[in-house]
Amino acid sequence: MKIIEKKDVILIGAGQMAIDYAKVLKSMDIIPIVVGRSEKSAENFEKEIGIPVSIGGIKKWVKENPVPTNFAIIAVTENKLGEVARILIENGYKNILLEKPGGLDFDDIKSVSEYAKNFNAKVLIGYNRRFYRSVIKAREIIEKDGGIKSITFEFTEWSHRLKDLKKEPGVKENWLLQNSTHVIDLAFFFAGKPKEIKSFSKGGLDWHPNGCIFTGAGITTKDVPFSYHANWAAPGRWWLEINTSQNRLIFRPMEKLHVTKLGTVSIEEIQLNDELDQKFKPGIYLQVKAYLEGDEENFTNIHQQVENLDYYDSIINGN
Repeated sequence: MKIIEKKDVILIGAGQMAIDYAKVLKSMDIIPIVVGRSEKSAENFEKEIGIPVSIGGIKKWVKENPVPTNFAIIAVTENKLGEVARILIENGYKNILLEKPGGLDFDDIKSVSEYAKNFNAKVLIGYNRRFYRSVIKAREIIEKDGGIKSITFEFTEWSHRLKDLKKEPGVKENWLLQNSTHVIDLAFFFAGKPKEIKSFSKGGLDWHPNGCIFTGAGITTKDVPFSYHANWAAPGRWWLEINTSQNRLIFRPMEKLHVTKLGTVSIEEIQLNDELDQKFKPGIYLQVKAYLEGDEENFTNIHQQVENLDYYDSIINGN
C-alpha cells in the first residue's frame, strides 16, 4: 500500500469510533492529525492511542491551520456529522470519508451533498459492513453461483436497551437512519437498489415515534426480489440471507458467514480469513485502505446516499 505521510491525514473526532480508525491508521504507520472537542475524550484517546489531540473543535482548527490535508476522516457524534463535513468542505477539503449515514437526518445529508457539489468535493460514506470478510467471501460465492435469486433481511433494534441510551437530541428519533441502515445498506449493496418497493410501518416508541414495526418487499434494479422485517417492540436481531441457485448464505451474526447447500438442510459455518476483522473493528481496516488508495468501488458517496433517502423514507413511513 502507498505510504501516506503524517501530514496527509486528519481525523476529526476523539470518541470510540475515532479510536477505532486511529488504531487502523497507526497499524499502517500513519500518524494522523487528530482534532476533538472535549478534554475528556481527548484524554481517553491519547491514553489509548498515544497520539495527541488538538481540542476545541474543527471550526477552531481550520482557522488556525488553513492548509488542508489530502485525506479527512470524520468520526464525530451523529448530530455533528453534517456540520463538520460542511466546515471541511467550505475550507477546501476535497477528499472526505464521512461516517454513516452522512448526517443527523435527511435534511442534514442533503445539505452535505449540496456543499459537496458547490465546492467540487468528494465525500464517501463509511458503511464498514461492506468491507467485512464475510461479505467479501459471500460476493465470491455469489459470482461463482451466477448471481442472487432472492434476498431477505431483518433489522430489529433492541428497544429495551435503547430506551435508556444517552444520545444527543435527534439521534434516537432518527435511529433507523442512524443505525439500522447498516443492514439495509448491505442488503442493497449485494442485490442492487430497489426499483419497486411496498412498505408497511406500524406503531412507534417514545424515543422513535415514526414506527417500530417495519415490513416490506419489492424488486431491485438487478431484478432481485427482496423482503424485510423488523419489530423493535419484540425480540429479534440483525440478519441477512441471500439465496443463489446453489447456496443459502446466512449472515447471523453479520461478521460470520454460514451456508446451507442445495439438497441439504444443515447450516455450516464458512471459515474466513478474518484476522483483520478480529484485530480491529470489523471492516474498518479494509475500508480505510480502500479510501486511502482511491478505490471507491465498494463505497456509496454522499450524492448516492441522497438518492437512497427515497427508499429509506418508504421503509420508515410505510409508503
